[in-house]
Amino acid sequence: MKTIKPLGNRVLVQRSKAPSSKGGILLPDSAQEKPREGVVLEVGPGKYGDNGKLEPMHVQKGDCVLFSSYAGTEVKHEESEDILILSVDDILGILSK
Repeated sequence: MKTIKPLGNRVLVQRSKAPSSKGGILLPDSAQEKPREGVVLEVGPGKYGDNGKLEPMHVQKGDCVLFSSYAGTEVKHEESEDILILSVDDILGILSK
């Protein structure tokens, strides 16, 4: 099985599942708005600042995060769907449990 390890200040996020409608109306996937939150699966090492030092990442594996609508790149993975690689700059916040 292949694993994906993000580089630099990138993170691997599994998008949360879209909630189903209460009335039982089925909408095609293209008509549904994709959720803007997910769980961090992997974190890159960070990026080097202007001073030459490695800046630490603000998120860690297992964090539930909120990200911008069109952020990241969708990645096909063997085990699950809705995996994104996105920059830590695209993460708007960490959701508390």
